[in-house]
Amino acid sequence: MSSSERSLPKARLRAAALFAVLALPFLAACTVQPLYSNPDSGKPQGAVTADLSLIAIKPVDDRAAQQLRNQLIFLFGRGAGQPATPAYTLTLNVITVHQTGAVVQIGEDNEPTAGTVTMTANYSLTAAGSAEVVTTGRRRITSQYDVPRQEFAAYRARLNAEDRAARELAELLNIVIAQELSKRPTSLK
Repeated sequence: MSSSERSLPKARLRAAALFAVLALPFLAACTVQPLYSNPDSGKPQGAVTADLSLIAIKPVDDRAAQQLRNQLIFLFGRGAGQPATPAYTLTLNVITVHQTGAVVQIGEDNEPTAGTVTMTANYSLTAAGSAEVVTTGRRRITSQYDVPRQEFAAYRARLNAEDRAARELAELLNIVIAQELSKRPTSLK
């Protein structure tokens, strides 16, 4: 074995050590923290969950919006319902659009058609004691469904698609609002 072959592993070892030393500051900057706690904001562990449970949701006017509201009440309160003394008020404006995607019925066969439900929620979270707007936004979920020829089955498929869209949209709004509350420096309790 020649001397140049012996120095090759040492050179690789030095290069790897140099790379590790230079990469260390970049790796230290990459951190992951739980969504429901924010130690930098001065809030204790679980404060975002507590803040979510203090959100009251204003009444809505149609079935799809009521499904979304019910899902949000369950998610925010972790099954406990709406708070007696809310710190925040959530206003929802829900728009549900039904579209026929394709008509496939050829002849007398019971071939389904495709339908789509698009549920859009415009929301505004305000502090209950003031007019301070914590966050506003718009989120949209689409849910597809088959529409059979039987009238009741078609109606039920449409309602199931609305319910599915409401559940998914509630999960999305729960995450978005939790992220916004985690950025706030202190609770409004």
